[in-house]
Amino acid sequence: MGKVSTTNFMIMGNYGVTKKLNLLFGLPYIKTKASAGQMAGQKGLQDLSLWLKWVGYEKHIGKGDLQAILIGGYSTPVSNYSPDILPLSIGLHSQAATGRLMIDYQWNHWFGTASWSYVARNNVKLDRYTYYTTEMHYSNEVKMPDASQWNFRAGYRSDVLIAELVLNKWTTLGGFDIPRNGMPFVSNKMNATTIGLNVKYETPLNGLSVVANGSATLAGRNVGQASGFNAGVFYIIDFSRKEKTEKKDDKSKK
Repeated sequence: MGKVSTTNFMIMGNYGVTKKLNLLFGLPYIKTKASAGQMAGQKGLQDLSLWLKWVGYEKHIGKGDLQAILIGGYSTPVSNYSPDILPLSIGLHSQAATGRLMIDYQWNHWFGTASWSYVARNNVKLDRYTYYTTEMHYSNEVKMPDASQWNFRAGYRSDVLIAELVLNKWTTLGGFDIPRNGMPFVSNKMNATTIGLNVKYETPLNGLSVVANGSATLAGRNVGQASGFNAGVFYIIDFSRKEKTEKKDDKSKK
């Protein structure tokens, strides 16, 4: 297959319901291709994800500020792509529900964040009615294992610049290994430890920011030793009502 590459374009949104509650969404368009072999890549819209983020606890401790944040999310496929031609599939075509607990501590402009997530995944249906895992299955439905994720990040955060080092560990809670003479399968055990660098810069234009990040796989099981680079643009639209202040005449000065 040579080298497998993936291109990802994503529309994202973040709406502040209150000062402590945010509603977020994301919808990626993904394109895959291989530099050799006969397998064609895929392209199309992948999964729509919806998230609620709530700052549940805040306290000043020592010289810094501590926050405990709860995040809940749900994702579902929006196109009829096939998950059965990994690693060229654009996704796993499984509905998923995610719960995440995040702890953040910031002292001056320096911060550290740790989070843990649990991902519950729905079964997947294939375009064929027989498949082999560790035994033969005469069905088109595949039971998907759940997954968990640890994430640690630390760095510099200000009103203008965020720069952080990120360590991420993804663990599939079940599944099986790729057979010696087989190909990747949707319910494989896919474990990966990655490291990355994220940068976000707020431009002088009010509400406009640019982001860039890169990552590399340190260790894994049934995953590619991949590296990735991303760049994006964010623009904040303020939907809050602006209160107009009326100047009242000071009759005492007339």
